Amino acid sequence: MQKEANTIWLNGGYCNSLTQYSRFLTREVKIGDVPMGGLNPIRIQSMTTTDTMDTLGTVEQTIRMVESGCEYVRITAPSIKEAENLANIKKELRLRGYNVPLVADIHFTPNAAEAAARIVEKVRVNPGNYADKKKFENIEYTAAAYQAELTRIYTKFAPLVKICKEYGTAMRIGTNHGSLSDRIMSQYGDTPQGMVESAMEFIRICEDLNYHNLVISMKASNTQVMVQAYRLLVQTMVKEGMNYPLHLGVTEAGDGEDGRIKSAVGIGTLLADGLGDTIRVSLTEDPEFEAPVAKALAKRFELNLASSGTAILGQNSIGGSLGADFELPQLADFSGTPLVNAQFTTYNPYQYKRRITEELENLGGHQVPRVLINLAHRNLKDPNVLNEVGFNYSALLDKYNLTDQACDMVYLGDSLPSFSFPGGLKQLYNYQTWLKLTDRNNCHPLFDLATFNAVEEKDGQLNFIAVLAEKLDVAAIGKLEHAVLVLSTKSINAMQTIRKAFVALEKAGVKLPVIIERDFAVLNIEDFQLYSSTDLGGLLIDGFGDGIWINALDIPLSVINSTSFGILQATRTRISKTEYISCPSCGRTLFDLQETTQKIRSRTSHLKGIKIGIMGCIVNGPGEMADADYGYVGAGPDKITLYRGQDVVKKNVSTASALDELIDIIREDGNWIEKEA
Repeated sequence: MQKEANTIWLNGGYCNSLTQYSRFLTREVKIGDVPMGGLNPIRIQSMTTTDTMDTLGTVEQTIRMVESGCEYVRITAPSIKEAENLANIKKELRLRGYNVPLVADIHFTPNAAEAAARIVEKVRVNPGNYADKKKFENIEYTAAAYQAELTRIYTKFAPLVKICKEYGTAMRIGTNHGSLSDRIMSQYGDTPQGMVESAMEFIRICEDLNYHNLVISMKASNTQVMVQAYRLLVQTMVKEGMNYPLHLGVTEAGDGEDGRIKSAVGIGTLLADGLGDTIRVSLTEDPEFEAPVAKALAKRFELNLASSGTAILGQNSIGGSLGADFELPQLADFSGTPLVNAQFTTYNPYQYKRRITEELENLGGHQVPRVLINLAHRNLKDPNVLNEVGFNYSALLDKYNLTDQACDMVYLGDSLPSFSFPGGLKQLYNYQTWLKLTDRNNCHPLFDLATFNAVEEKDGQLNFIAVLAEKLDVAAIGKLEHAVLVLSTKSINAMQTIRKAFVALEKAGVKLPVIIERDFAVLNIEDFQLYSSTDLGGLLIDGFGDGIWINALDIPLSVINSTSFGILQATRTRISKTEYISCPSCGRTLFDLQETTQKIRSRTSHLKGIKIGIMGCIVNGPGEMADADYGYVGAGPDKITLYRGQDVVKKNVSTASALDELIDIIREDGNWIEKEA
């Protein structure tokens, strides 16, 4: 796609730079005493899980959330009575000395939103169900009929906008992938473009009414969709002269390791691009456990900005002042073709497409991304060391049993194991050590580029060549054969640096498979999971990488291995286990989500590749679990509705029998397998 006349492009089309960290400046929005956007820090928030009518319970939980790091606290207001009770909650918090801004969460009830906007500092509305009713109908619209729908939405939404203007209340226009209206679905389908247009309709109404105290979000459980939607949103807003702050979140991320990895893949990718002004990590855990995860993600990128010395860029006249010489870039429409500008000719950040590579044995081409684990400094005298990386050794039978998360390759450096390895496990050795091996079956050498070019003896099948991304010489590697690049970086801006190298390979037509290597030192387990998920996940979402190799001497091998597979699962590039799309709970939830999720997990965790949505209420029901295979949704007290995809299979099943009946549905579809003893 060529630039249109009179069009100025951002370097990356949606951010200041694709190759270095630079935070995109947004309009500052006033939310109580805690402003967001502009030059303010990335703000942290979460949502209560108590019944909003339980004033003291909500106050106590809010205080715990604030003490854990929350700067905004969201509370559900499903009807006008809950909205009105926000006044009592706010009063009690203020009496106790807590001035945290409160956010009312609204879905189907405009009158509740209008009441809440007079009380709290911010309201959140979901465009998909604020003025529309979702019936999963495909509707044909003429241009006139569609315009009539927009007029109807304007009439229904304008009263809330006017109240927010009068009371100085901020608003989040929060689009969710799974709750797009039938109207949007009919026009755009279940796509990032549909998510963006759903929000833009409401934003344009606000602009028309001269109301700008807005925050925007594009949440999805699918990290590819989420990242693409935010990028496309920024491109669209900039084209229309807007720079509203962004609320980042992966909805229904789940719990434990899975929830943290998935959140970091989605949120971290965008933070690395310099996007995001507030974040909420949605875990199926108590809300006070969410803020520390969000703080760890935000802190890393604030440190990146401070250490890089990169100027923050944004727009002068819309969002505040930052240099008279900077003008807000105007972007050409995205048409689905690859981005074209001075730097990049084939990379498309709005649509997933895996980089095309040649296939060498089980690497590259159509092969799933591979996992490589470093064993060089581990105990290689005991075969049980492989238990931690998915190969369960039985001494009695002297054999290995592979799990679904058995790594594909191990790096041994200059160490020689004292036991035999499984037949399908590739071993990498430093070149000089590989030369001395008497049995090279499944054993391959690792070179630096200079050594590879200088020596005569090489592996006739696979040679691994370590290259620093910042020193990549495309001309020097363009004619290599039987070679896999191991691409790493020492740059603090890891994702951007490695991405730049990948784009250089693309432009030069180099189709060698690439393993992405990252080194992490002196981290606790949670930070390790968050940082590695951000750096590697962002690249995989962009279609880059035929394998991942994470080094962290302070982290147990089992954690490195499970994190590696978790990143691939979260980016939808390799599925190795059951995926649970479970909401984080709120005051609308009709059962104990944490307990229920664990029960469902305990019975179904062996169903590799199956996606199960676990939703506390109908708001987060068939819509929010948009791409789940099966759904378990709260329908009322002690009542569960079971879904196959987005279709109801059984209504109002008792909680006691709901899990068994869900398993029966899976079994009927031929997707059930018995768990091995």
